[in-house]
Amino acid sequence: MIIILQPSATREERESLLADLKTKGYGVHLSEGVERTIVGVIGTPERDKENLIERYEALPCVERVVPILKPYKLVGRAFKPEGTVINVRGVQIGGSALCIMAGPCTVESAEMIVETARHVKKCGAHILRGGAYKPSTSPYSFHGMGEAGLKLLAEARDETGLPVITEVMDTRDVETVAQYADIFQIGTRNMANYSLLREVGQARKPVMLKRGWASTIEEWMQAAEYIVSQGNYEVILCERGIRTFETYTRNTFDLNAIPAAQELSHLPVFADPSHATGKRSLVKAVSMGAVAAGAHGLILETHPSPEMAIKDGPQSLSPAQFEELMLAIAPVAEVVGKQMAQPAQVF
Repeated sequence: MIIILQPSATREERESLLADLKTKGYGVHLSEGVERTIVGVIGTPERDKENLIERYEALPCVERVVPILKPYKLVGRAFKPEGTVINVRGVQIGGSALCIMAGPCTVESAEMIVETARHVKKCGAHILRGGAYKPSTSPYSFHGMGEAGLKLLAEARDETGLPVITEVMDTRDVETVAQYADIFQIGTRNMANYSLLREVGQARKPVMLKRGWASTIEEWMQAAEYIVSQGNYEVILCERGIRTFETYTRNTFDLNAIPAAQELSHLPVFADPSHATGKRSLVKAVSMGAVAAGAHGLILETHPSPEMAIKDGPQSLSPAQFEELMLAIAPVAEVVGKQMAQPAQVF
């Protein structure tokens, strides 16, 4: 359940309420909004809820108590109705901003990643993406450069000011990735890796959680709940396509998921048209559709020479195609009330 405090509630009243809840053994999560402070209470037995609601609504500092029936309580829209906004090195993710993350599927060399970072920033992107640890269906495929790749991403950030998002695949790598990256990415294969979700939840660094390729929206929300329940509220949801009977595209992009996720959750919602389609010829159209549907941002694959890319060349945009896409989405964003996020600054 959630307890909504009166606007006039004092700090002392709030602390007293939190202490009382903790004494009873409940998990407590605080959300301080502009107009309201909300206390999320986790672990209340169903049989006790009626008495607890009556008791806490009698307190002068409490406006009302709302029972939450959904299994995801902390990521649900009711916990933070105004929506979550995340700030990463001055880049806004969420709210009215449209944030673009772009870069290669995998880091291949220092020259390649720096060249890509310079170009995507010039075109208006805000965050650099690149894989250092890569999941592959085949054990014999390229699996990334590991920590050496992370160091190259950090060097590209130092030169351009672009924050870095990269995938973490193993609980044993979380600490290492955290040293170099600004945002953890949890890929579709690991959406249900609950040990990893708990680990990044404890790392206190923003996390992008991609929807599993055969997961329902509710399962996606519950995966996000694993992260937030550990105290990390800076989670970004990302729709990247799901598996269906269709084989023309790599996956089937679920446009419904963007407004549905925003209806259900306060977390920012992104789209990944590159993995959704698997075809660079379709990426621009799907990107425009995602922005029109209200996505807070896009994560896109681009490469200086897609035909030479070690991984995901067919879905990677060329520099010219990425520039064309950025020009195409700008008027769509304006129509739906989104503004391009402020560019990152060199620190």
